[in-house]
Amino acid sequence: MSLTILRTTLRLRSPYRLQRIQGHMMSSHVGSEVLLETVGNAGVITLNRPKALNALNISMIRCMFPQLKKWEKDSETDIVIIKGAGGKAFCAGGDIRAVTEAGKSGDSLAKDFFREEYILNNAIGTFQKPYVALIDGITMGGGVGLSVHGHFRVATEKTLFAMPETAIGLFPDVGGGYFLPRLQGKLGLFLALTGFRLKGRDVQRAGVATHFVESQKLGALQKELVDLRSPSMSDVTKLLDSYQEQSTLDIEKPFVLQQHIEAINRLFQADSVEQIVENLKNDGSPFAQKQAETLAKMSPTSLKLTFRQLQAGATMSLQEVLVMEYRLSQACMVCRGHDFYEGVRAVLVDKDQSPKWKPSTLAGVSEQSVEESFASLEERDLRL
Repeated sequence: MSLTILRTTLRLRSPYRLQRIQGHMMSSHVGSEVLLETVGNAGVITLNRPKALNALNISMIRCMFPQLKKWEKDSETDIVIIKGAGGKAFCAGGDIRAVTEAGKSGDSLAKDFFREEYILNNAIGTFQKPYVALIDGITMGGGVGLSVHGHFRVATEKTLFAMPETAIGLFPDVGGGYFLPRLQGKLGLFLALTGFRLKGRDVQRAGVATHFVESQKLGALQKELVDLRSPSMSDVTKLLDSYQEQSTLDIEKPFVLQQHIEAINRLFQADSVEQIVENLKNDGSPFAQKQAETLAKMSPTSLKLTFRQLQAGATMSLQEVLVMEYRLSQACMVCRGHDFYEGVRAVLVDKDQSPKWKPSTLAGVSEQSVEESFASLEERDLRL
């Protein structure tokens, strides 16, 4: 079933403007899982799978990518806004269960999903007009890829951010190798390896979001964003800054990791995951002990791939990172896929939270197997 949506503001520039919008929207056949609207001079994307926490699937990607490219070229589209429906999540991640089922059966979705998702991530990262992600609610994995590479990311008190991939035998993809090592100190590596969750204002304090605005103000903010005429990046920044200044909720609370930043920078400064684990065990503090216990639950293979991914990504462009991550995705899906399938089973399917990793220790993960996961796929490499 397709859904055609037309919402316009009262301040239309001309009858031609109305005809242009009607013609555009009536010629679009948009699945109800993602709503694409032209509102005034703004393109608005609404992720519309609230019962699935707006989890991203390939049909949604295939709707969004061509529309984003059209809006980028359209002289009457000045800004793009992306948000999630339902009030609980912006986007809780990719539709991993569908991907694992495809991988098991040899279906091409196991390749196509990651390829097309990363191409969309790159389109967002290179978008030439203001791109504003309203990350109200759960924002993980694939949802991070739809937001973090854009110019503006607006967190609220309901935002819950995490990159939890090492717990399911994967790695923090969707450009995680690009944005995570560019956070302050070793914070990105810490978030990538442990899957630590950030909430509310802390998402901005960590540098993942650019702004914090109280959830109840988002409706008014979106209206003002839509009403901007040919806004520059500076114009959007000023508007978002003004809403942030009006949002005082939790402003007195310190950053949740503030007292641990020095320890994170010291303990996660290492040449290997094994050295990080040794640092944590030798430190002996309750915080270090808790992180050591967390890492012990993660896929050893994922930990080593993630460490190397962020190490390499620190000096790469976003495009180079996405090519690297596509290679890793295929290694996890095909060549060394046990941990990914086992992690999804334990965490998302059976939910026994007891994955049986292979290898089960860091020592069992050879440097050769890590190197091979980063190897070129030749003609099957991602092309951007």
